[in-house]
Amino acid sequence: MSKSGIPSVVKNLSESVEKASKIDPTLFEKFNVKRGLRNADHSGVLVGLTNIGDVVGYKKEGDVLVPTEGKLFYRGIDVEELVNGATEQKRHGFDEVTYLLLSGKLPSGNELGSFMEYMGALRKLPDGFTNSMILANKGENIMNILARTVLALYTLDDNAEDISTGNLVDQSLNLIAKFPTIIAYSYHSMRHFYQNKTLSIRHPNPDLSTAENFLMMMKGEGKYTRLEADILDLALILHAEHGGGNNSTFTIRVTSSTHTDTYSAVASALGSLKGPLHGGANHKVLCMMDNIKKNVKHWDDKQEVSDYLIKILNKQANDLSGKIYGIGHAVYTISDPRAKLLKKQARELAKEKGRLEEYELYEMIENLAPQIFYDYKGDKVAKRVCANVDFYSGFVYNCIGIKEPLYTPLFAMSRISGWCAHRLEELTFGSGRIIRPAYKNVFPLQNYISLDDRN
Repeated sequence: MSKSGIPSVVKNLSESVEKASKIDPTLFEKFNVKRGLRNADHSGVLVGLTNIGDVVGYKKEGDVLVPTEGKLFYRGIDVEELVNGATEQKRHGFDEVTYLLLSGKLPSGNELGSFMEYMGALRKLPDGFTNSMILANKGENIMNILARTVLALYTLDDNAEDISTGNLVDQSLNLIAKFPTIIAYSYHSMRHFYQNKTLSIRHPNPDLSTAENFLMMMKGEGKYTRLEADILDLALILHAEHGGGNNSTFTIRVTSSTHTDTYSAVASALGSLKGPLHGGANHKVLCMMDNIKKNVKHWDDKQEVSDYLIKILNKQANDLSGKIYGIGHAVYTISDPRAKLLKKQARELAKEKGRLEEYELYEMIENLAPQIFYDYKGDKVAKRVCANVDFYSGFVYNCIGIKEPLYTPLFAMSRISGWCAHRLEELTFGSGRIIRPAYKNVFPLQNYISLDDRN
């Protein structure tokens, strides 16, 4: 055992791992390797085709990327139209969006009613499952509890390995319906065991929308407002799908291409989403905003706010990362359509909660940050940036009273619809070809040395 408390074997091996893992950055250009599956112009490497979702943030004119207003399409329909259609009829639209993503078409009134009734009946967990798989097994991270629980559901499925289309749809609907219940119970279990809070397990209500049912299980009947449920439904719609290239969706397509079971494939996507570079951005935004609120005395002073944002970029403030969290996106340039839609209702929620001044600080930073970023980086380096959906989602969840450990699980609760649609597409469109990219080995050749002659 070394002085640091790390076993000497681990310490020595770690040093060797660090040395063996180093790769000369110039080799990526030499062998034309697209790091992170990104082209030199930051666009994504085309690796597949899909009918499900499309993300538009720029257009290509020759070899040049030209920024455009952001658009997000679900099965060819602008997500803004989906949101407005449900809003105008004063109903929640997440279940309709789930139906659309899976089937490729909008449901009729009767189809939607039958679908929602069917999904509502699936929300309840199997008898004894809550006690044996959630309450009896502690966990401090809800994403890990969720993944563990999904894998446990495999053991209760008599047709777990069947990848026929009908069975895949059956498994998908079961998981989509049960995710809110698993997440709510996991959160209450975590608070009970690690924060000594009262354990509250509320039965799901099959007659409520997905958003209302989740808030009821989290807060109790009558403990949430209509606006809270409306804006949570909006957030679920906006996070349900984002094209096949986002990390967790690509992960489920990779694992599904091996013909593994649905539960293993979904667990792999959950592992991807748990990573802070994918699913944890809104938490980073909240932490940054807390830091700004503490250090900027006058929230309505543009110059004071600008000066502090420059300090953040200079790695002199916040977490010293040099990043303004929530500003910038891999695809969107001029605008993120999800952020625009969420922002509209965020203002109304801020009014309801008496937090309008705080919301206006968010709005000011959204307006100031892109130009500050551009001036800081310079013409040759900077790309067009905008506020992304994570910039407002954490604030919205916080206003609703949803705690930070639930932010990434909420993302999963929504994205499971898109994941299942992509798994169905991967297994039914007929290529039957396992996804297997190539890696170029650049480790130098070496001779084998007899054990007795090694240092």
